[in-house]
Amino acid sequence: MAEFIKAGKCDLVDACFTDPLGTWHHCTFAPSQVTEEDIIEGLAFDGSSIRLFKGIEESDMVMIPDPATCFIDPFYDHKVLHVTCSVHEPFKKEGFSRCPRSIAKRSVEYLKSTGIADTCWVGPEAEFFIFDSVKYSVAPNKVMFEVDGQDGPWNTGKDAVGHEGKANLAHRVNYKQAYFPVPPIDSHFNLRSDMLLTMGDIGVPIEKHHHEVAACQSELGLTCSDLVSTADLLQCYKYVIKNVAKKHGKSVTFMPKPMYGDNGTGMHVHQSLWKEGKSLFFDKDGKYVKLSETCMHYMGGLLKHAPAILAFTNPTTNSYKRLVPGFEAPVNLVYSKGNRSAAIRVPMYKPENPKAKRIEFRCPDPTSCPYIAFAVMLMAGIDGIKNKISPGEPCDFDIYELSKEEREKKGIKSCPGSLLEVLDALEKDHDFLLEGGVFTKDFIKNYIDLKRKEHYAVALIPHPKEYELYYAC
Repeated sequence: MAEFIKAGKCDLVDACFTDPLGTWHHCTFAPSQVTEEDIIEGLAFDGSSIRLFKGIEESDMVMIPDPATCFIDPFYDHKVLHVTCSVHEPFKKEGFSRCPRSIAKRSVEYLKSTGIADTCWVGPEAEFFIFDSVKYSVAPNKVMFEVDGQDGPWNTGKDAVGHEGKANLAHRVNYKQAYFPVPPIDSHFNLRSDMLLTMGDIGVPIEKHHHEVAACQSELGLTCSDLVSTADLLQCYKYVIKNVAKKHGKSVTFMPKPMYGDNGTGMHVHQSLWKEGKSLFFDKDGKYVKLSETCMHYMGGLLKHAPAILAFTNPTTNSYKRLVPGFEAPVNLVYSKGNRSAAIRVPMYKPENPKAKRIEFRCPDPTSCPYIAFAVMLMAGIDGIKNKISPGEPCDFDIYELSKEEREKKGIKSCPGSLLEVLDALEKDHDFLLEGGVFTKDFIKNYIDLKRKEHYAVALIPHPKEYELYYAC
């Protein structure tokens, strides 16, 4: 990396790191300031200005660049070399206890130390919405939001559509019916193609793109990789999608539920454990769709700790407006082959192929910090394997058709219904995260405190629906 910079192959160096809430931060350096010594010892910044990092009395921190993450940023006017960094305290070799990338690294190191596996493969499917216009306001006398998108079914009666006021040419489908349509109904094909190819240009291993079930909703695919690398790539994924959309005069959001009455946005996370080049989730004699006991116990850990896991994988008040019945949301804490209402789905593509054997945890959404979300799921899975936690019986049927009594008889539990509930669950159930020093009690406590403030910030605001229900009382 230093030789590349020294050879004058870039004008500037953009060093990026992720905070515990998943936000990317960057500082741009002149090439002369990024020497071999700087790469080893780190680039200085003020940690007290980053949420959940440091107090002002101990604010000095450094970014340690990872040369394997470099690419030329396609969105700047100059030739800028991007590099992803881990965060350290000065003069300390180990990563900062609250640095998400360092947490992810420690989770993988802990996995290796157990002897269970040497690699955790992760493949996220992060959906998103594309809008032409986004307006919102929160004031003492006014609370509102309004989004608009060219393919929204609500536009069928308008004379003109979009921020440019173009003529209404129809070609729309109804709510919950927009999965895989071709143009002209799929009006975002060229935009998504630009997004996907731009990702490929910077080195992200691309796979596919398509329209999703909801109006204005899309998804791009990237191939699976090891846990830390996938989190790096997912940050690039979100960065590219937002900036390509802006270039096209559009706005993208990864909010789980930006609109009422249509499907929400999830981030289904495929995962598997490997050791010495072999899948640990496949067993040709496995009693259930050739899953190994290791895989069954991994699922048991995910399901047992799911309420606490969701505090990190579904970290917003908006997350729980998605996790409700009727919108393909995985609200049931069970596992199944092919059942998309289950928290864990076992994909049935190539069921005889050991390399394809994996499980898909469907609860998470893309507002989560990927490093922390992946690490939390891995830690729960390891706990399940170590303690041989059973995931129970599979639910290969339509769970929505069951009565409340039948659900209770079968012991089917649902996802918690609010951010406050999962924070309470995390407060009671987090010992599995402390194993191997992956997380610290101090970080978890401060995270819970911050997120509870978010809950009350939303809960205290009068809602427009309350006016409809109660104003005339």
